[in-house]
Amino acid sequence: MTVALRPVRAGDLDQFDVEFAGPHGPGPYQWFGHTPSVRLRRLHQERELLAGDENMLSVTSDATLVGRVEWFRKAWGRVDTSACWEIAIGLFAAHRGHGIGTEAQRLLVDYLFAHTRAERIQVTTDPDNIAEQRAAEKAGFSFEGRVRRAQWRAGTWHDQLLYSALRTL
Repeated sequence: MTVALRPVRAGDLDQFDVEFAGPHGPGPYQWFGHTPSVRLRRLHQERELLAGDENMLSVTSDATLVGRVEWFRKAWGRVDTSACWEIAIGLFAAHRGHGIGTEAQRLLVDYLFAHTRAERIQVTTDPDNIAEQRAAEKAGFSFEGRVRRAQWRAGTWHDQLLYSALRTL
């Protein structure tokens, strides 16, 4: 199995709409309600979902589209001096549980450290999302702690577990 990241293509957006359309597509920890893809398509047309504060690459396994990775600018102080990237992943249901997510996150960390000045990359996940916790740790992230009531999803607030990877010299 060869996992790779590549720029998002217009057809990928159509497949994301199909795969992530309802609560069963993204899974219980990534369903935030129906969201129009108009903004995403506009950003793709303007900058191919790269070189901004919100970015995306497609994930492939053996050249087949299987999901996407995203990264967002976050700050622990003033954004001009204390910014980092927070990453997220969404795999199509049929491709979860095969190690693709771990490898895709590892590839994204390597990409961001090679092509941005980030010192820190972080990922958050629901305390019940054991698979993502394992994937994050296997991808090189270290557990930092619990952020209480940080995410609104499914009609209630949810804690998030915070993990980070730091640039090595």
